Amino acid sequence: MELDLPKTVAAFAVLIAVGVGGLVGAPIPMGTDTILMMVAPSMVVFGLICLAIGVAHGQYRAGATR
Repeated sequence: MELDLPKTVAAFAVLIAVGVGGLVGAPIPMGTDTILMMVAPSMVVFGLICLAIGVAHGQYRAGATR
């Protein structure tokens, strides 16, 4: 399966939505406003950093095999 931009964005959005939805639905003593205003943005930023590192590593690996 080749990942292009639309598939990557969709997978990223689904992953964040599942994580936030699980936290909102879990019986934990954390308010929904805290989850949406603090946890969700940090999940997005961390995900973007990991995505950038993964893309850079993939480009390095693709260039190293030539």
